[in-house]
Amino acid sequence: MNSIIETDVQSRQERQPAAKQMESKVRRPMKIAYIMSRFPKISETFILFEILEQERLGNSVEVYPLRRERQPVSHPEAVKMTERAHFHPFISLPIIFATLYFILRSPIKYFKTIFEILGGTLGSANFFLGAIMYWPKSVRFAYEMQQQGIEHVHAHFCNHPALAALIIHRLTGIPFSFTAHGSDLHKEKRMLDKKVAASAFAVTISNFNKDEMIKAGGENSRDKIHIIRCGIDSEVFLPATKKEGKGPFRIICVASYEEVKGHKYLVEACRRLREAGIDFVCDLIGDGPVRERVAKQIAGANLKDKVIIHGSRKRQEVAEMVRAADVKVLASVPTAEGKREGIPVVIMEAMASGLPVISTQLSGIPELVDDGRTGILVAPGDVEALALALQKLYENPALRLSMGQAGREKVLQEFNMKINVAALAHLFASWDKRKSFDDGANGVAASKFSY
Repeated sequence: MNSIIETDVQSRQERQPAAKQMESKVRRPMKIAYIMSRFPKISETFILFEILEQERLGNSVEVYPLRRERQPVSHPEAVKMTERAHFHPFISLPIIFATLYFILRSPIKYFKTIFEILGGTLGSANFFLGAIMYWPKSVRFAYEMQQQGIEHVHAHFCNHPALAALIIHRLTGIPFSFTAHGSDLHKEKRMLDKKVAASAFAVTISNFNKDEMIKAGGENSRDKIHIIRCGIDSEVFLPATKKEGKGPFRIICVASYEEVKGHKYLVEACRRLREAGIDFVCDLIGDGPVRERVAKQIAGANLKDKVIIHGSRKRQEVAEMVRAADVKVLASVPTAEGKREGIPVVIMEAMASGLPVISTQLSGIPELVDDGRTGILVAPGDVEALALALQKLYENPALRLSMGQAGREKVLQEFNMKINVAALAHLFASWDKRKSFDDGANGVAASKFSY
């Protein structure tokens, strides 16, 4: 692992000018509002740390979650952010006041927006009921943002949060943007074309996603959609300075217990490793709806001493456990409902920690993991290939080392949080500057702007 550290020192020196150059493009501090589905959600810490980085760049950020997430484990940074977030019930006196305010101030705009949102979501139970459920909150958000002097709204996820941002934009004229990730885009694209058209710009995390968005929004939307990768903090996720090479082969999987994460395929691959006589331990970190099902599979395969369920952990604990592992596995699969990965941040964190990765040829994952260079990709659901990939890395420590080194370098170059958040902040500021020269029309200036 020493070679990874030495290479990283040189790479960090080379990256610093690029980061500073990108930060210098952020023209002035702005007042920004962030909307997300749930907060604080431990599996979506990339949003939390993106907001913190925006504030480090000088922007003032207000947080508007659609729902409050209550969970047993939270990052310390999330606790502080939660204290200042704007949480609202589904109905309240402030919400009624905001509704009356917009009805009296501009009844045509208010009811036109209602008809647009309900008409656009009609035919989808998920989106239609979501529109009804989140409409009152969105109206209150619009009122508060207007009073606060918010200059730009950014939504994470292109389903309900982006719809809320669209409502706010229609009622107040505040420009908005959104980031499309994974299942929020792949399961259903209801009103996606209208959201892109009305937005200042749209962001997504992969070329795969951009192609999907262009299919929905038409070729004219191409220049409006920007690829900005999610990023990691390379100072938190670091390679181990030294590994003893003793003890069992350590496999780690950090992932929510959801069908899309493919835990059942990893557990079955572990069963085959045991049959092959390989000494290993597989640590599963996370929580979610299929956790009990996975636990039963582990018990049924008599793997309780080999596959360990740890539950959710704080970021620093995760970083330490990843650092102690030999390989990261994420056996992602598409679900029958159409749920797919975006580009999993947990893979970036593992690569930043100098680990080789085994994952699947799904969605944007091949844009992160170079098969044969930074890890091994197998077909989704192919247990045999998964087990063989694990056995290959178990038998070849030198390959693990070279893949880990190449993986960290790739993440530092392309998935660097500081550089990528600065790029997003630059888009906020660039749109604001262009808008000041164009009283124009919603979306016209943005369609011409290219980052």
